[in-house]
Amino acid sequence: MELCPNHDEDITYAPGPPQAGVPTEPHQWPGTFHGSQALLYAEVSQRQIAELGAALRRAPADE
Repeated sequence: MELCPNHDEDITYAPGPPQAGVPTEPHQWPGTFHGSQALLYAEVSQRQIAELGAALRRAPADE
């Protein structure tokens, strides 16, 4: 979320998990804020939810 209070820390943190062998898929949605996906009527929120759902479906199942 571009306007999230921890945006900068999240960007700094993002390379860490892949370097430790944890697959990640960073996404950015310009103009959004932490929790903005709760505004279900907004197009960007619908896009966020769809992208997050697709990423979860691509994630390997934990055995």
